Order: sequence, then C-alpha cells, then structure tokens
Amino acid sequence: MLLKTKKNFFLCDKNKEQDTVKLASIWENIDFFSCPLDYNFHLHTNCSDGQLTPESIVEQGLSIGLKGFAITDHHSVKGYYRAKNWLKEKYNLTSNVMLPHLWTGIEITSELNGTNVHILGYGFNPEADILHKYFTGEQPNGKDALAKNVIRNLHEAGGLVVLAHPARYRRSALELIPEAMELGIDGVETYYAYSNPHPWQPSEKQTMMVKKMAEKYNLYTTCGTDTHGNNILVRL
Repeated sequence: MLLKTKKNFFLCDKNKEQDTVKLASIWENIDFFSCPLDYNFHLHTNCSDGQLTPESIVEQGLSIGLKGFAITDHHSVKGYYRAKNWLKEKYNLTSNVMLPHLWTGIEITSELNGTNVHILGYGFNPEADILHKYFTGEQPNGKDALAKNVIRNLHEAGGLVVLAHPARYRRSALELIPEAMELGIDGVETYYAYSNPHPWQPSEKQTMMVKKMAEKYNLYTTCGTDTHGNNILVRL
C-alpha cells in the first residue's frame, strides 16, 4: 500500500503490525479530545523512567477502550516487546475483545542546532540494525545524537518521526519546529499538557501555537500524556 504523506514522499506499508499508513491517517485527524481516551502516543514504562510495567499500561488501555498507543521509553524498546507479548499471550485470534493497535515507539535525546531535544520515533522496524545503537538504555553521543542522524535512521527503519513537546525546550518552538522540518521531521507533538493538570488536558496556548506551526509546515499533529507515573491518563 502506498500513501502520499503531507511531507510529499511515499510510505510503503510492508508490515501490517507497524502500519505507518494507518498511523499517518490517524494523526491527520487528531484533535484536542483525542488523548487520552482514544489515542496515546507518549507513554513510559519501568523499562526506562516510568513507574508502570508495560503489562499494566496495556491493561489500563484496555480498561478505557484505547484505540491505539505507543510505548515511547527512552532509548529502549523492551517495553514494546513486553506489551506485545502480553497481548499475544492473553488474547488470541478468536477473542472477541477489541484490542488497541500497538505501534513501536521510542524517545531519543538528540541535539538540534545546539539545543537538546527529544525525538519520538513510531512504526519503525525494531529489528533494524541501524537502530540498535539507540536501544542501549543510554542517550546517544557524538554523531549518533545529532537530530539529523536520528531522524534519518528512524526513517531508514521505516518509521515516522515527531518532535516531542516542542514548547518545553530552551529555545522557542517557533525556532525549533522549522529547523526540525528542514531535517525531515514528519510531525510535532501538538496536544500536550505542559503544566501536568489533573485531569489531563492539552495546554491551550502552547497547543494553538504548535498547531499553527504544524499547519504552516505541513506536519502531522500528535498527542500523548507522557505518562511517567502509575496512571496513563496523566503525566505524573
């Protein structure tokens, strides 16, 4: 299947499990209310710096009827594999339970023109050799940490690439988003709760700014709670 994306290049969906075509189509329709009850593309487990086990994240997702999600641990895909295996063991093909779609995910600390940023990768092949250097549990160094190389490597592994929480950095999102776009980024994490409210909801001011930038540069918009605590519906 081929799909012309907003970035004017083609994605080839050779892996139904990772299905970046489906992922891109979802991102085109993400809005202020999509997260956290329908989709959540920013979740951390105790395989990096989160509190929840991958299995607990899946259980919580099932309990609220989540449609799709990604575990985005820092520099690790162990949580993805555990969640995938848990789903496979607990539910078989004859199950009547509607299961959420699980995509691969990762959060990589990168350097973008002198600023440390976090790059989110989705729908990549987790067995791709080019990505193994990012699965060590430690942030990359040198050339491997450059945003342009992180973006290129994730693309070569079949993934889509997003700039995480663009209004949280030392430099303004107004500067960082066009710089990331020039390096080939596919999207920006638009709907994000910067002040960690309970209940979770996107920060209106930052969300509107990032959304306008996404529209200007023809980028996908994503959402996620950035869960680190014991509840996928909030960040902490």
